[in-house]
Order: sequence, then C-alpha cells, then structure tokens
Amino acid sequence: MSMIKTVDLCKSFHTRMSRHPLQVLKNVSLTVEQKEVVCIIGPSGAGKSTYLRTLNRLERIDSGQIYIEDKLLFDCANGENRVKMGIHERNLALLEVGMVFQSFNLFPHKTVVENVILSPVHVRRFSVEEAREKARLLLDRVGLADKVDAYPSQLSGGQQQRVAIARALAMEPKIMLFDEPTSALDPELVGEVLSVMKSLAQGGMTMLVVTHEIGFAREAADTVVFMYEGSILEKGKPGQMFSSPENPRTRQFLQSVL
Repeated sequence: MSMIKTVDLCKSFHTRMSRHPLQVLKNVSLTVEQKEVVCIIGPSGAGKSTYLRTLNRLERIDSGQIYIEDKLLFDCANGENRVKMGIHERNLALLEVGMVFQSFNLFPHKTVVENVILSPVHVRRFSVEEAREKARLLLDRVGLADKVDAYPSQLSGGQQQRVAIARALAMEPKIMLFDEPTSALDPELVGEVLSVMKSLAQGGMTMLVVTHEIGFAREAADTVVFMYEGSILEKGKPGQMFSSPENPRTRQFLQSVL
C-alpha cells in the first residue's frame, strides 16, 4: 500500500504583477511507499514547499489526483474536486498526515507540554491526562524531557523545532511531512533536529522531506527527488542521484551545493 500518491498535480497562483497565472506545479506525479523516506531537493522556487502543502489541503490544487493510503481524496479539474466524500471522512484521512514547518509556530504563552497536547485534546479528543502522558514520552524521545514546563522563549531554535516535531507526532500520524525544518536554525543547531529526524526514519516512519541538507538526504533517504520550475526532473536512489545524476540540471544544482 502506498502512503502518498499524486498524479499530474497542477497548481497556479494569480499575482497582481502579471495578467498570467504563475504555474508552480506542473503535472507532478510521485508515490511514497509505506516506511519510505523521500527527500525532495532543488533550488528555491522549484515548487517543493507548495507540493508538500497540497498534500494536507493547505494549498488547493487546480487539477490532478491525491491519494492518502490508497484512498482517493482529491480528483480535481479546474479547481473543483470531483470526489464525493463527506467532510468528516476526508478530514479523518488527512489527520494521518503530520507536518513540521520551517517556523516553529509554538504558542508563546503556553508551556512545552501544553503546546504538544493542544491538538490531541481538541482534535483527537484524548483526555488531558492521556495526552500529557503521551507528550512526556514524545518529549523524552526528542531529547527534551527536562523542558516539559519551559516556555518557548526559554528554548533555543533547535529545541523549539524538536518541540514542533513532538507536537506533530502527538497526533499519531502515519506520514510525516517536513518542509525545510532546519532552514530557520543557526548552523550549530541543525544537527540536533536532523538527529531526531534520522531516528524517526530508522523507526519506520513514512517521511516526505523538503530539504537543503544534502548530507541528510544522502544518509537517510530511500529516494531522492529533484524538482525544478514546478516539475520533477529526476528521482532515484541517493547513491545514483548524488554520484551520477542523469539530468544536466540536476548535475548543475548538485555541483553548486556540494
């Protein structure tokens, strides 16, 4: 069973600066299998983050199909979804997809544990006691057992991002999306976040990661995807992609970042 499958996704943005829409996704087709780690690389503006955001409905697609766990949730043409499905059923399927963003988006007036339990209590309907127990286990898992009662302002950027990962995991998703989770961090803090992500990958979590961390992609990914100008130009195993990419644009990009 595939965990994520997209077929010919297209997405355009309308801007005031141009009479013509800007097409940011052009027939993007990709399948992520169960327990697979897929890393998407490419230059800024390639459509990587927009693609991720379409998978949990943060961005609406113009056309194409999105499957989660082999269930067709969206089959769009001209921005209209042709799949007849109840809102509750669709939302339940989307709850299986957790996401970690570039920015941490923690509530500054709530403690670490309060940030982590908020969604499980209000969305998953866990009891506060059950949610707190799960939160403590997750915070220990990301190396923050001693920060349960701290406030975000008392944490480093790397610690805040690890809280954000624990918060996403608290919803018990089957799939984790990471949108350049280390891009807002100082260089010396990147390693601690990547270490948590590697442990998730080793534990069998299905992961789709947009990243500029080539070392992480080389070490943790099962598949590496190169996107450019809204399209997937090449994908393959890390060894092949980083040692002998076939597409000239992939080679050019990797020469500039390696």
